[in-house]
Amino acid sequence: MPNDSANLRVVNSSTVFGGILIVLGILLLLVNVLDINLGRFGWPFFIIVPGILLFVFSLAVEVQIGKRLAIVGSIGTMVGLLLLYQNTTGHWESWAYAWALVCPASVGFGQVIYGSLKSQEDMIKTGTRLAIIGIAIFLIGVVFFELVIGISGFGLGHFVWPVLLIGLGLFLILYSLLFGRRKV
Repeated sequence: MPNDSANLRVVNSSTVFGGILIVLGILLLLVNVLDINLGRFGWPFFIIVPGILLFVFSLAVEVQIGKRLAIVGSIGTMVGLLLLYQNTTGHWESWAYAWALVCPASVGFGQVIYGSLKSQEDMIKTGTRLAIIGIAIFLIGVVFFELVIGISGFGLGHFVWPVLLIGLGLFLILYSLLFGRRKV
């Protein structure tokens, strides 16, 4: 009886991997038949699709290997999605803070999704913490790099530093006038 379970698991993972290859082949065939140019904007899909397929494959293998594959698949998918965004918009400067979406956020997302599908409560908890940390780092980075520094050429960076310097100067002058040397 244990052999039947092992054979069933091999058949399931082989079936899933075979299905992945078939879907990938159909997609590539459609690209060629429809004469779609993937060179300019579609190249990130060569990272996104394998990431998604790797994550799907992780669901068909044993849990210990599946956990690792789910994390790698979610990282690959997030890298591809970020590259798709940056390639489409030309906002390459966002790498200054977008890395937080790759690690730790995508690791956390992968753990939450995998843990939810496989009923792994510990993975859901760990993944939730990692995702929250990653999103927090990302948001702090957005505020700092985009609004304070103005890395992309927009935001408050052009105004924040001058206003802060003026405010600090006013504070020092007022402090000096109000609390400076007093003769009694």
